[in-house]
Amino acid sequence: MAAVYGDYTRDRVGMFFGLTGVQLGILVAAGIPALWALQTQRWGLFAGAALGWAIMLLLVVVPVRGRSATGWLLAVAAYAAGVVLRWSRWRSHAAKGQATGLDDPDLPGVLAGIRVHDGPPTGPTNTRIAIVQDRASRVWAATAAISHPGLALADSAERDSQGRGLASLLNACARSELVSEVLFLIRSVPDDGAERAQWLATHQPATAPELARRVNAEMAATLTLAGVRTEAFCTIVVPESRLSREAKEFGRGIDSRARAMAMLMGEVEAHLRTGLRIHAVEWLTSPQLAVAVRTGFAPGDRAGIIEALTARDTDRGVNADVPWTQAGPSGAELASRHYNHDAWHSIAATLRLPAKGAVLGALAPVLVPTEPGERRSMVVVFPILPAGAADRQAHAAETAADMGEALRTHAGVKTRAKDRTNVARTRSLDAKLASGNALIRPYAVACTTVPATMRIAEFGRRLDASIRRAGFAPLRLDLAQDAGFAAANIPLGIGLDRKADR
Repeated sequence: MAAVYGDYTRDRVGMFFGLTGVQLGILVAAGIPALWALQTQRWGLFAGAALGWAIMLLLVVVPVRGRSATGWLLAVAAYAAGVVLRWSRWRSHAAKGQATGLDDPDLPGVLAGIRVHDGPPTGPTNTRIAIVQDRASRVWAATAAISHPGLALADSAERDSQGRGLASLLNACARSELVSEVLFLIRSVPDDGAERAQWLATHQPATAPELARRVNAEMAATLTLAGVRTEAFCTIVVPESRLSREAKEFGRGIDSRARAMAMLMGEVEAHLRTGLRIHAVEWLTSPQLAVAVRTGFAPGDRAGIIEALTARDTDRGVNADVPWTQAGPSGAELASRHYNHDAWHSIAATLRLPAKGAVLGALAPVLVPTEPGERRSMVVVFPILPAGAADRQAHAAETAADMGEALRTHAGVKTRAKDRTNVARTRSLDAKLASGNALIRPYAVACTTVPATMRIAEFGRRLDASIRRAGFAPLRLDLAQDAGFAAANIPLGIGLDRKADR
């Protein structure tokens, strides 16, 4: 049997019956008027204050689909302000006739602060790898296109070996004290038959029988609809605060940071090839990354890009590169439950970790499209906490678990099996950190993309069904679909939680 990974705990453990210190402070402050009215025997005022305290309890404590009521009110207010002020709609500079430099990315939403720089020449071909700078989050990233044989035919021993390889990669990144996140992004894209069409145009003889041509064309039209291509990327993210210290050894400016990133890319590539059995790792250049971003927003544009690349092989005058000013969509709009970008609609959802755990490769059903023309994509993010922060968080979680258990015992409240399991996992966390393991806060975002002519709501329900079939629970990213789409489809190192990096 393959190993089941389920030894994870809550990110924050409440000290007082599951409540955090902030929640407890708010409730105590809200209950003071009710206690004062009770002491003075002003019963009308006490009834009103008690009702207000109950409303505050619902707003602060009770979660609704992953957020508190207060969080939902703030999100709805921000979304309504964006709709009224037209911030939720975006048009590119090229669509408005205001495009300037071709090398300046023009991307919507959380991607607006992205800048792409060329690194120093590396390798025998002097390849200049793209270094991504996110000025909004103050992080740097580098992306590699990877090719993995998959886990469909792997036995339990091979799965366990690759699981240990992933753990070794994350622990090595933690020991470097530079890498803050490792992202694995996979896109399951409908096959457009572009490579086959180009091959036939080059190799099919003009004297081929007409019947054979017709049969071949009909078979290709049928099989292409059922074909699916898989694109996989690995991205490492380094905060500016850490990279700037390391880059002092290489000089100053962007070039020094690119050289420091190149050293990290070499370490990560070694772990990818050995521990994770990835036989092809290619760090993307700026033109290659622009193509990956463009096909992330518009999957249908890939056929034209492949045709241009093939034409450039015979005519060097053909410009097959995608300029960064046109790598994004010409227009995008955020709706409450989906995201519109050009002629495509997308829905993103996060995955809740199952209590019973999961085996390596359990997320495969999420990436299986249900109809021709649908694209499935997913990103699995591994944020790595620094050693000091991990030690403090483990100590606080263990203290909170002990205090909560003592309070329940003193109050005569029976400890449930779920609480006992959480307490045991929290106490074992300190031992694992002491043995040299890193503290990781993983999460995953899945997304489905279809043409605007299809009903996106139906495909969103199918995505939720696929997530449940994989053993996880879906949580739709309502009012934040643009951020979910960017994280699950665009290999630029976009994450949903960057508080630790600041």
